[in-house]
Amino acid sequence: METLLWIIAVILVVAGIFAIVRRQLVWGIVLIVVGLLVGPGGVSILS
Repeated sequence: METLLWIIAVILVVAGIFAIVRRQLVWGIVLIVVGLLVGPGGVSILS
């Protein structure tokens, strides 16, 4: 389960970076923040 959360977190952060590159700043920041919550913090939040 933790591995799956990390994979999802990485995908969200990468998608956020691409969104920022495409000039969608707010959407990119939201994706990065959600990705960070799902990753390191999400393991402790969901368990």
